Amino acid sequence: MAGFFKRLMPRRFRRDGVTIPAIRLHGAIMAGGGQFRPVLNLATVAPLLKKAFSLKDAPAVAISINSPGGSPVQSRLIYQRIRDLAEEKEKRVLIFVEDVAASGGYMIALAGDEIIADPTSIVGSIGVVSGGFGFPELLKKIGVERRVYTAGENKVVLDPFQPEKERDVEFLKSLQIEIHDTFIQMVKTRRGTLLADHPDIFSGLFWTGRRGQELGLVDALGDMRGEVKRRYGAKARLELIQPARSLFGRRQPGVAVAGAIAAPLAASAAAGLADALEERALWARYGL
Repeated sequence: MAGFFKRLMPRRFRRDGVTIPAIRLHGAIMAGGGQFRPVLNLATVAPLLKKAFSLKDAPAVAISINSPGGSPVQSRLIYQRIRDLAEEKEKRVLIFVEDVAASGGYMIALAGDEIIADPTSIVGSIGVVSGGFGFPELLKKIGVERRVYTAGENKVVLDPFQPEKERDVEFLKSLQIEIHDTFIQMVKTRRGTLLADHPDIFSGLFWTGRRGQELGLVDALGDMRGEVKRRYGAKARLELIQPARSLFGRRQPGVAVAGAIAAPLAASAAAGLADALEERALWARYGL
């Protein structure tokens, strides 16, 4: 009879094995996103982190990362939230790299007390990149004149509809250097003496998980399930922490009158296409 009631109890309340909460942080890191194009940012990740770290009896939290990077701000915010919760709740953080943890994805991975990667995964890309398009010649061909009125001589820096200016590019590069330096300091602080003395570590290059271990970017090679059982015993279990769902299994979109949403919908479709192309470019950078 005791065994019957034991099976009815939630797994985390049973005493026959350790339960480790697990989170999947998969996707590009962007401030936007929505129901049909989920991305990683602090707003989407924070509730999962809070729930995972709230399991009192868990000695650690396992986080799976599969991200080509994106917003450096959101990457650092997610990293900081993980570290704050780890220190507050006194739990160890185990980061597991799947396909890729590059650029901002690797910045988040730095929040782990240990980083475990698949031998064939991609890690690194410690650098900063900005990209865009220029359309000044296209406007001439289609007979469109660009008119911009500003108060402040630098309000149209890097305007894609004007010819590129050398001083604008220099200004952008100065910002990139500052962000890159912040990234480098984070890597040095978290990885310390584990890093190999290699000239390309902070150059923006990326490597396989196996090579990343040699360079000190990751601690070990393996997978989440196998590593958890090796550390906490054969009876250790993973409890996947997932986003809250509505009654019908999905998040409910906002309600609006059809005529009122037509224009915003068209605008969001155009913006969504641009974001989708940007996201696709992030993954393609690593051959994915």
